Parts: sequence; C-alpha cells; structure tokens
Amino acid sequence: MASSHEDDDSSNTHSSPKKVYQDPDDGRQRFLLELEFIQCLANPTYIHYLAQNRYFEDEAFIGYLNYLQYWQRPEYIKYIMYPHCLYFLELLQNASFRNAMAHPANKELTHRQQFYFWKNYRNNRLKHILPRPLPETTAPPPSNAVPPPPTTTIAAASSGGPVAVPPVLSPMQYGVPSGPPQKSDPRSGIDRRKRKKDG
Repeated sequence: MASSHEDDDSSNTHSSPKKVYQDPDDGRQRFLLELEFIQCLANPTYIHYLAQNRYFEDEAFIGYLNYLQYWQRPEYIKYIMYPHCLYFLELLQNASFRNAMAHPANKELTHRQQFYFWKNYRNNRLKHILPRPLPETTAPPPSNAVPPPPTTTIAAASSGGPVAVPPVLSPMQYGVPSGPPQKSDPRSGIDRRKRKKDG
C-alpha cells in the first residue's frame, strides 16, 4: 500500500504545473519600489554614488537597468514625477557614461547642466511655441515724443453718448517709470545714501 501511495505522489508531481511566485499584493510593492528607484536616477549625485560603489560593474545590475526601460511606455510614464530619470536611465545604458559618472568632476558637470536646463526650459520652450510678431510697416515716432495713453470708450447708459475711460495699468507697470530707461552708474558721483548731519 505504501508503494502505491508513492506512485500516486510521483505521478502528481510530474503532471502538475510548477508553482509560479505570486506577489501577495498583486505587485503593488514591487511597482512602488521600482518607481522610487527609477526616480532616484534623476539625481546625478545618486548616480555618482552607484558608480563609486561599483554597482555598474555588476552585470545583474546592468540587466536590471535595462529591464527598467519599460517605464518609458505611456502606461507607466504617467506615474513619474521627475522625467530626468528617464533621460539618465537611457544614458546609463552606455558603458562610457557609467564609467564617467565615477569621477566627481563629471557629477558636478552633469548637475550644473541639469540646473541650467531647469532654469532655461520655460523660456526656451516659449521661443518655439509662441509666434513671433510681424514687423510694423509704419514709421516709428520720434524718440522725444511721449505717446498719449490709449483710451477706451464705453457707451453710458444714462446720457446715451460714449464716455472716454482712462486705461487701467497692469500691476507690472506700476514700478516702471515712463520714458527711456535710465542707466545707473555708480561712478557718476551721486550718492543717494542718507548721511548723518554733522553738528
């Protein structure tokens, strides 16, 4: 009877499929860990740390970086808050970049370039998005003439005739003096600081 029981167990093990690992939380924890790690790649100092500690010499780690490229797909990219991480992930596929990031000077250079990108991104974008105004064909007014402020007309309900309304200045115009810009030269000899009166 024992031998027939052993035969039944052996037949079940050969015919049953192998157990596949199932995440207890349907992969949520893995998703969050990979998301956190990939967003750390947006920091050049962290990439420098990985290079200094020889993570880039481990073939399994390089394979993991290659695996993480699925984050560039639209269904995953919407979760990323720091898009520079995807740029650095792409650069990390190159062995020369991985080796270069071990040097502190390259880390600083990369960090500076990232800062300048953030600093100028909006202005550079607007240059390509906004249309450029067409040049005016009329002759410019003489430089010493001050143009009169434009007025708008509103039809008055009680009198029946139009009423001229002075223009409203935007908040940005309050601190700007009218006329040509004045240059301040510290060598001009005019000292605007208050001085104590000598008794």
